[in-house]
Amino acid sequence: MEEAEPERPDPASEKRYFPESLDSSDGDEEGVLACEDLELNPFDGLPYSSRYYKLLKEREDLPIWKEKYSFMENLLQNQIVIVSGDAKCGKSSQVPQWCAEYCLSIHYQHGGVVCTQVHKPTAVQLALRVADEMDVNIGHEVGYVIPFENCCTSETILRYCTDDMLQREMMSSPFLGSYGVIILDDVHERSIATDVLLGLLKDVLLARPELKLIINSSPHLISKLSSYYGNVPLVEVRKQHPVEVVHLSGAQKESFESILRLIFEIHQSGEKGDIVVFLACEQDIEKAYEIVCQEGSNLNPDLGELVVIPLYPKEKCALFKPNDETEKRCQVYQRRVVLTASSGESLIWSNTVKFVIDVGVERRKVYNPRIRADSLVTQPISQSQADTRKQLLGSSSSGKLFCLYSEEFASKDMRPLKPAEMQEANLTSMVLFLKRIDIAGLGHCDFMNRPAPESLMQALEDLDYLAALDNDGNLSEFGIIMSEFPLDPQLSKSILASCEFDCVEEMLTIAAMVTAPNCFSNVPHGAEEAALTRWKTFLHPEGDHFTLINIYKAYQDIALNSTSEHCVEKWCHDYFLNCCALRMADVIRAELLEIVKRIELPCAEPAFGSKENALNIKKALLSGYFMQIARDVDGSGNYLMLTHKQVAQLHPLSGYSVTKKLPEWVLFHKFSIAENNYVRITSEISPELFMQLAPPYYFSNLPPSESKDILHQVVDHLSPLSTMKKDQKMCEKCPETTEPRCTVQ
Repeated sequence: MEEAEPERPDPASEKRYFPESLDSSDGDEEGVLACEDLELNPFDGLPYSSRYYKLLKEREDLPIWKEKYSFMENLLQNQIVIVSGDAKCGKSSQVPQWCAEYCLSIHYQHGGVVCTQVHKPTAVQLALRVADEMDVNIGHEVGYVIPFENCCTSETILRYCTDDMLQREMMSSPFLGSYGVIILDDVHERSIATDVLLGLLKDVLLARPELKLIINSSPHLISKLSSYYGNVPLVEVRKQHPVEVVHLSGAQKESFESILRLIFEIHQSGEKGDIVVFLACEQDIEKAYEIVCQEGSNLNPDLGELVVIPLYPKEKCALFKPNDETEKRCQVYQRRVVLTASSGESLIWSNTVKFVIDVGVERRKVYNPRIRADSLVTQPISQSQADTRKQLLGSSSSGKLFCLYSEEFASKDMRPLKPAEMQEANLTSMVLFLKRIDIAGLGHCDFMNRPAPESLMQALEDLDYLAALDNDGNLSEFGIIMSEFPLDPQLSKSILASCEFDCVEEMLTIAAMVTAPNCFSNVPHGAEEAALTRWKTFLHPEGDHFTLINIYKAYQDIALNSTSEHCVEKWCHDYFLNCCALRMADVIRAELLEIVKRIELPCAEPAFGSKENALNIKKALLSGYFMQIARDVDGSGNYLMLTHKQVAQLHPLSGYSVTKKLPEWVLFHKFSIAENNYVRITSEISPELFMQLAPPYYFSNLPPSESKDILHQVVDHLSPLSTMKKDQKMCEKCPETTEPRCTVQ
C-alpha cells in the first residue's frame, strides 16, 4: 500500500470509497458548495446534501475517528478484528460505515454488512442515525431487522439487526452467505444470542475465508475475547474527558430517598444538564416517576419544570423517542430526568447528560432449572456496568457521577464482569435452535462460558416432554416446525396443538398478547378504581388467556372503525391500556399467521365464544404448558406448584382475583420467585383434562405430593373407561372420537 497521510488508507481510492476524506473545513463557503455539487455519494450515485457535511464534522469529533486508519488496515489484512471502546466513543455507528466502504471497494463480491445489537430500540435508532450520516434512505441502502419488523430490501448494503434475528437467519442460511462483514456489537452485554453467534461463527469463518468478523466490546472483556479467538488484532479507542465521581457511602441504605434528594438538589443548584438515574428495577422506576412528577410540580417555577422520562430497558415497547410536544417542552424547560435500570446504558443517546446517579445494585432474573422458574435477585452490578454508566458522561468535561455506594463496596462486592445470560437463563429455546442448526452441520458450538450442565439437561428434558425430540435425541418433525416460530417452545407447541383442536385463530391471538409487552398501562395514583372498572368489561369467566382475546378483539374493532390513530390512542387511554403494546401484538399476530400459512398448517374458522371452543383452547394451552400447573391447596388462594413445593398467589390483575372466584386448578403462563410469588396469566383447568393431555412419563416423574395423589385418583377413575361406552363419556365434549385427540404428543 502506498504511503498515506493519517486516517486515509488509500489515497488513490479515497475520493471514490471514503467520502469522509473530503475536507470541507478549508476554503470559503463557495468552495464547499462547489464540492457539494461535484462530489457524488458512491452508495446511491446522488450528490451529497449539505447535511452530510454537517454530520461529517460531528463524526470527525468522535473518539473513534482517530482510529480509522488503524481499523481499515487491520480489516484489509485480517479476518477477525476486535474493537475496544468505551460507551459513546462512536464504534457502533462508525465501524459499520467503514465496513460498508470496504465492501463497496470490492464491489460487494462477498456480500454486504450486518451489525448486531442486543436491544431492539438500539438497532432501529442506529440504522436511522447511520442512514442520515451516509446520506442515504433508511430501508434501502441502510436498514434494520428486529423481531416482527423488517425494514430492508434485497439491495440493502448495511443492516442493523438484533442478535437473535441473525441467529434465526442461520436456520435458513447457516453460513450467512449474504454478508461479507459481520459485526457483533456490544458483546460485553453477554446475551445468549451473541454468545451463541460467537461460538458458531468460528466454524463459519473456517468455511468462508473471505468473511470478515468485527467484534465491538468494552475494554473489560478484551482479554477474555483475545484468549477465546486467539491472537487477533485489537483496535483500542481511548476515552477523552475525566469525570468527577462522588461516592455517597452512607446513602445505600436509604438509596431511594437519597436519589430523590439529589435530583432536587441538582435542579435547584441551577447547573445545566440532564440527569440519568440508574435504579434497581422497573418497580423503582415507576415509584420514582410518580414522586418526582408530584414533587417537581411544587418546585420554584423560575427553575423550570422537570421533564421526567421513564426508560424501561426490556419490558416496555421501545426506546424513548420525544414527540413534537415533548421537544417543545424540553426547549422551554431546562432539564430532563431519565429514570432507567440495568441494560438502560445502551439506550441513552443524549449528549446533554451532565449528571448520573447510580444505586449500584440491580434486580436480575436468575433461572432455577430444578423448579423451572426465575428468581428475582437483588445484587450488586458489575464493575464493567459501573464504568459504562460513568462513560455516559465521557463527552462532557464537567460531568458528575454520584455513586450511592462506597469505593470499598465497588472493589469488594462488585464482580469484574457482567455474568453471561447463558449462565442464568432458561436454555430451552437455545437448545432447540442448536438442534435445528445441527441439521445443517453446525451443531457444535464452542461457548465462551459453558452453560451449566443442569440447565442443559433440563432444556433437553423439556424438549423431550414437548415431543420436539425423537428417540435418538434429534429434532422430531414437530421440533422442526416448532423452531420455525420465534417463540418460546411451549408457546410454539400450543400453536401446533391448536391446529389439532380447531382453535388456531384464538391461539395466535393469545401467543401475540403474551409475547408483546404488558397490555395494561401503569395506573396513576388515585385512578386505581377507575382502571379496575374499565378492565372488568374485558373479563372472561374461563380465565385470563380468554380475557386477553377479549382485549385484542376490542382493540381491533376500534382500530378498524376509527377514522384516525388519535381515536385509537384515546380509547386505549380511556381504558388504561398500553396502545404501543397492542400495536405490537397486532404485528406479532400477523407474522405468526404468515408462518402458519407458509408451512401450511390447518387453520379453522374462528369460533370464539362457544363452550366447545373454550375447551379446545384449554386443550391447546395444556399441550404446551402442562409443566405449569398449580393447585389451590387450602381454598384461600395459596397455589402449590405441581412440579415443586413453591407456593404462589394469583396476580392482583388476574380476573379471578378481581371477581374473588378462585379455581382449584390453574394453568399459568409466568411465575417468578420474588417478594410476592405471583402466577401471572392464569386459566382454570380440570385435573381430568390435565391427565388426558400431559405425557404419561412427565406425570410419572412428578415429585410426590397431595396434588399428585389427587391426579392418581383421576387416573384410577378414568382407567376403567376402556369400553366404548365409557370412552364416549370421557370424550363427551368431542363425541366424534373415542381416543385422546392430542396426537401431537
